[in-house]
Amino acid sequence: MDEVGLQIKHDLRIWQRPIFPRQDSEPKTTPVLELKDVSLSIQAGEEEQFLLSQVSVHLPHGHFAAIIGPSGCGKSTLLKVIAGIKEHGSGEIHWKGRDVMTDGDLDPHEIGYVPQFSIAHELLTVEECIESTLRLRVAGQSGEELDARIEKVLTDVGLNEIADRRVSLLSGGQKRRLAMAMEMVSSPSLLLCDEVTSGLDPKSEDEIVHLMHALSRSDKRIVLSVTHSLQHVVLYDSVIVLYQGHLIYHGTPRLIAHYFGITNPADLYPRLAQRTAGDWHRSWEKYRTSYYEQSGLPPITEAKAEAKSESAAASEEDEIERLRKIVEAKEKSASENADDATDSEDQESATVVPGTFAQFGVLLARRWKLFFRDRGQVILQAALLFGFPFLVVIFAFDGLPQVKGLVADGGANLLERARQEAVALQQIAKTGTLVSGLIMFQVILLALMGSNNSAREVAGERNLFEKEKFAGLSPLAYVASKVAFLGALVLAQSLWMTVFVNMIVGFQGDFFMQATSLFLVNAGITSVCLGISSWMKSAEQSSLLSIYLVGFQLPLSGAVLALPKLLAPVTQIFIASFWGWSGFIRSMESTRYYDAIKQIAQTEPAGGTLCMLVLFAHVVVGLFLAYTGCKNSRWE
Repeated sequence: MDEVGLQIKHDLRIWQRPIFPRQDSEPKTTPVLELKDVSLSIQAGEEEQFLLSQVSVHLPHGHFAAIIGPSGCGKSTLLKVIAGIKEHGSGEIHWKGRDVMTDGDLDPHEIGYVPQFSIAHELLTVEECIESTLRLRVAGQSGEELDARIEKVLTDVGLNEIADRRVSLLSGGQKRRLAMAMEMVSSPSLLLCDEVTSGLDPKSEDEIVHLMHALSRSDKRIVLSVTHSLQHVVLYDSVIVLYQGHLIYHGTPRLIAHYFGITNPADLYPRLAQRTAGDWHRSWEKYRTSYYEQSGLPPITEAKAEAKSESAAASEEDEIERLRKIVEAKEKSASENADDATDSEDQESATVVPGTFAQFGVLLARRWKLFFRDRGQVILQAALLFGFPFLVVIFAFDGLPQVKGLVADGGANLLERARQEAVALQQIAKTGTLVSGLIMFQVILLALMGSNNSAREVAGERNLFEKEKFAGLSPLAYVASKVAFLGALVLAQSLWMTVFVNMIVGFQGDFFMQATSLFLVNAGITSVCLGISSWMKSAEQSSLLSIYLVGFQLPLSGAVLALPKLLAPVTQIFIASFWGWSGFIRSMESTRYYDAIKQIAQTEPAGGTLCMLVLFAHVVVGLFLAYTGCKNSRWE
C-alpha cells in the first residue's frame, strides 16, 4: 500500500474507534512549560539537517512526562533545548508565562538536570555529595538548616540508610538516586532526567521510575524523563513521542495504542517505520486538539504570527477573540495558583546562589578531601616531592668541586705552564657542565611535576564541572580553587627542591632568586597545563599534550645544544625551562661557578629580571587559558 493509502487507513481507524473518556478528576488547563514550534537544525554539507522540527508541547503543574522514540530521534536534544544547554533555532519556549529567549533562561534553582553521565565524585560519601552540592547552590543555610535539608533530601530519595557510603560502592540504581537527590537540594520546579533508567536491572528501573513519579507529585513539580523503555509507560501522565526530530504524539499512555493502531507498546517503534516522519507529524497536527482534550492537557496556542501563514491570514476578529481567551486563561491561572505562587515566591526568595568566595571555599575544601582520600595520588605526590630532588643530588653527592683560577706556577717552564693551564681549563669546563646540567635537571623535573599536577585537573572532571556550572557554579570560583590547591603543591615541590639540593650539593649564589626561579618554572608549566586541561575534551588528550609540552622543553631551551640564531628568539620565549635555567644561573653571578658556566654554555643566559617577568607571564597566560576554557561550555 502506498503512503497516501496508509495515511487514509490510519485516519479512518482514528475516527472509527471510540475515544475513551478521560480519567482525570480535574482538567489540567494551565500550561507552565510551553514549547511552540521549536526547531533546531545543523548544516550537514550543503543541506540543512533538522534535529528538531516544529515541536509544540504544553505541560501543567505536577506533571510526569516521558520523551520516547527510536535512537537518534532528538530526545536528549529536546531536553537540552528546554534546559538551555542548546539554543534552538526558531520557535518559542515559555516558562510560567515568560519567554526564556527574551527574558533569560530558567534560574538555577528553578531547574534540575540529571544527565546520562555520573555527577558525583567517587571518593565522597552520599551525604558529602549532597552537602557540597547544597553549599554550592543555596546560600544562607545555618548548620541546623543544612542538616535538616540534607536529611529531608536523603529521605525523599531513599538514601538515608547509606548516607555514609562512598559513591564508588553504590549500585547503578543508587547512583541514579544520588544524582536526583543532588538536583533536589534546591527544590526545582522543573526536573529533567536524561536516560536515568538506562543500563539498570528491572528492579532498579522500577524503583527509579516510581521515584520520579513521586517527585512530580511533590511541590507540583514537572518531571520530564527521556527513556527508551516502555515498560512503565502507564505511570506517566503523558508521553511525548519523537520520530526523526518530529513530534508525532503527545497524550496519555492509554491513548497510544488507539492513536498508533497497536495492541502492545512494544510494537510502537516498528509501527513508526511504516510511515515517514513528516507524514506522522502532519497526522498529529490534524488530531492533536482532540487528543489533548482527551488527555486533559493544556491547549496549544499559535506561535508568533510570522511563524505561520495561517496566523497572518486570520481575521482581526478572530485574533481579538484568541487574545481574549489567552488573557482569560492567564487570569484563571493566576487565580487558581495564588497560593502556589506565594509559596513559590517564598521559596525563590530563600534560594540564593552563594557568592564566588563562598563557592571557592566549598570547592577548595572538597578538593583537599579528595586528594587525601586518593592514596595513589598521595603516594605519587610524595614520591615526586622526595624522589626527584634525590635524583638531582646523586649526580653531585659529594658536592661541587672548587673552581680554581688559571694562575700557573711562574717558576715552571713554558711546557709545564701550558699543561697547568690546560688542566685548569678542563676542570672549569667539567665544573661548568656539571653545574649547568644540575640546574637544568632541576628545572626539567619541576616541569614534569607541573605537568603531573594539572594535566587532568579539569579534563578529568569536565562533565561534573559542567553540571555544577549549569546549576550556578561560578567558573571564577572553580578556577580559583584549582589555583589555590595547585599553588600549595607547586610551593612545596619548588621550595623543597631548592632547599634539599642546596643542602647536599652546595649551590652558591642568591638563594631567594634560585627558589623563585624554580617556583615560577613549576608554576608556569602547571598553569599552562591547567589551561590545556580546560580546553581538551578528555583527560587522555590533555595528558598527552602536556607530556609533549614538557618533552620539548629541553631541546628547544638551547641550554644543551645551541639553537640557530634565527630560531632561538622565536622558540625560547615559549620555553619556561630556558628562563628558569637562566634565572638560576644569574643568581650565581657573583661566584666562580657563573664564570665556569659561561665558559661552556652555548647559549647566553637571559637577564635575571627578564627571566622572572617572562615566567610570570607564562603563569598569567596559563591562568587566562584555564579561565576561558572553563567559562566555555563543553558538554558531551
